[in-house]
Amino acid sequence: MRIGVMIGPERGDSARKVDRMMKDIDWAESAGLDTAWIPQVPTDFDALITVALMGARTNRIELGTAVVPLQAQHPIALARQALSAHAAAGGRLALGVGPSHHWIVEDMLGIPYEKPAAFTRDYLDVLDQALHGPGPVDVENSSFTVHNPLELGPVAPIPVLLAALGPVMLRLAGERADGTILWMADERAIADHIAPRINEAAEHAGRPAPRIVAGLPVCLCRPSEVDEARERANRILAEAEFSPNYQRLLEHGDARDVGDLCAAGDEDAILERFRRFEKAGVTDISMRLLPIGDTRDELIASKYRTREVIAELAKELR
Repeated sequence: MRIGVMIGPERGDSARKVDRMMKDIDWAESAGLDTAWIPQVPTDFDALITVALMGARTNRIELGTAVVPLQAQHPIALARQALSAHAAAGGRLALGVGPSHHWIVEDMLGIPYEKPAAFTRDYLDVLDQALHGPGPVDVENSSFTVHNPLELGPVAPIPVLLAALGPVMLRLAGERADGTILWMADERAIADHIAPRINEAAEHAGRPAPRIVAGLPVCLCRPSEVDEARERANRILAEAEFSPNYQRLLEHGDARDVGDLCAAGDEDAILERFRRFEKAGVTDISMRLLPIGDTRDELIASKYRTREVIAELAKELR
């Protein structure tokens, strides 16, 4: 199982965000982590530009988007941007995409959120051709009529990972993508709902076993502080209440909120939780480091303690 870390813009002005993200990717690569996942926050920094910046800064680590919403841009525009970032990163991009949520697509962007699975299938018709160039992209389906020459080609194959929570999207991810990227999925939801569906779809389509990337908050703390960590996760990361997609996913597992999903505790507790995800069928963990503390200095110290332990656990889990 591969271990990766989420690196995002978070708060602060743009110049400080870039500096902080570059320092974080320096640590992730030097610590030997396998991947870094850059979330596409709807109100903030562009994930693929971040991949290009990080790619020029690093030499080894895989750089993934988690995830780029499909409705926000035409598939040719996304392919062009992804191919450019992939080249800047020396062929280390993992392109995570998905149909997002109604509260982003409809409420923020003003775009209809209708039949997201069908739209994703049509989108992949175009994106697949564009990412396997160079050459003409000729697609006509229910959503797109595209006849576009493209001189860009991938410097190496680009894995495409599809955010998939329900049965239809999981089947599509198995048939058409290289795996899925998850959030709000605990061990039981993955073992009973996600892994069987995506693996069966990939097998029937004659594709390799898909990657299953589980995103989860991680907090190194004393046993007496676990409740504090879970409360903080619910305070700063709670999204399920806004997203029916996540609410339906939670029904497949034991977790009731993101606090339950949080891997919190000492080194042994975190390792044991990671092992449970691995047993459920997870191939990659994407950690959202969750520091705790009452002051800025305490939060920073908590973050660095968690990072030190995670670097050691990553070696053990290979």
